Amino acid sequence: MWVELDDGRSLGIPLAWFPRLLQATAEQRHAFRISPSGNGLHWPDLDEDISVEGLIAGRGDQTAAGPRAA
Repeated sequence: MWVELDDGRSLGIPLAWFPRLLQATAEQRHAFRISPSGNGLHWPDLDEDISVEGLIAGRGDQTAAGPRAA
């Protein structure tokens, strides 16, 4: 997944960090919203929320056990 930030940075994030996104269809992955604060992404159909702060810090899914969840 690629995320373009307002400051010009592009973040490449492995979908494996977010199992719900990894298992979703391409259509489901494209059905996201930018949070009202502008600081996160939300997939209503997948019940997935990802903060930009977390992406920059290298954090993956915080609900899953494993190396990226810490």
